[in-house]
Amino acid sequence: MQAAMLWLNATNLSRGVAELGTTHHVSEDLRHDRFDPAIPPVLTIAPGDTVVFETPEALNNQLGPESASSALANLDFSVIHQISGPIAIEGAEPGDTLIVEILSIKPKQWGWSGVVPNFGLLQMDPEYQEPYLHHWDLSSGKHAVFDDRIRVPFEPFCGVMAVAPISDEPLITLPPRANGGNMDLKQAQPGSKVFFPVFVPGANFSLGDVHAAQGDGEICGTGIECQATVTAKFDLRKGHPMPEPAIMLPGKMPGSQNDGWMVTTAHGPDLMENARNAVRYMVGFLVRTEKLSPQEAYVLCSACADLKIGEIVDAPNWIVTCSFPLGVLGGRP
Repeated sequence: MQAAMLWLNATNLSRGVAELGTTHHVSEDLRHDRFDPAIPPVLTIAPGDTVVFETPEALNNQLGPESASSALANLDFSVIHQISGPIAIEGAEPGDTLIVEILSIKPKQWGWSGVVPNFGLLQMDPEYQEPYLHHWDLSSGKHAVFDDRIRVPFEPFCGVMAVAPISDEPLITLPPRANGGNMDLKQAQPGSKVFFPVFVPGANFSLGDVHAAQGDGEICGTGIECQATVTAKFDLRKGHPMPEPAIMLPGKMPGSQNDGWMVTTAHGPDLMENARNAVRYMVGFLVRTEKLSPQEAYVLCSACADLKIGEIVDAPNWIVTCSFPLGVLGGRP
């Protein structure tokens, strides 16, 4: 247990009084819609610094509170997602791990979900051939109002979080990749730490596409899409990156005195291979931090880890997650 928490909390401890860090602000207009290491950072920060992002509407203002369902039939996908950044982190080098701690996410007052033709898990079913737009009232600050009877509690997270990839050309943001991207993982909620392998100097991190709430899988292709204010703290761990993004999620595990889960992610076009890779990454984590054999870690994962479909609509890559309850590592009943 101690080894795992040391790995999760490892930071540069030599900063002294700079440990408190500086708070920076990124306005809504400092944004882009591609992943490209050639995009210059809008801000350079030090490890330990905090950034407050005003995240734009992910569709570049193609929808608003007065939009009709027909607007979804004519979306320009070439300008999505609109994401804030990129942010460079001093000292980040390929082979390092960028740690992004999500401190808070505050949705604005309006959100939407919809059925977009030729998109979503059930896109071939006849019921979903026509566009359908649903407006959500988010003004309570606590829940999304579906109608006079139904309320969905806020569980906000950033649908898109990513470092710059290694690429000779700009990459669209729609499918998730090893650098992160459009992961749509609800586990990356306030209080969590998200770990990214660094591929380029400075890491060049971006985020956006906030959802006020969403179920695992994002099955119709949209969560409760909204603008938001996102506050995140950045840190750096030298070397030993996870192969793909991973999440440390707080929360009480029943029957345990310790909170939290470690969540590994695996992307690709094959759900079975993604499931295998998510488990392989978790086994590697347990071998590295708990000094278990691969066979011991594999059996332990089968006893208490959960495999879930994190995202299943952003072709050509889907995401499977493996969630391991950190409470069991202390040996307490």
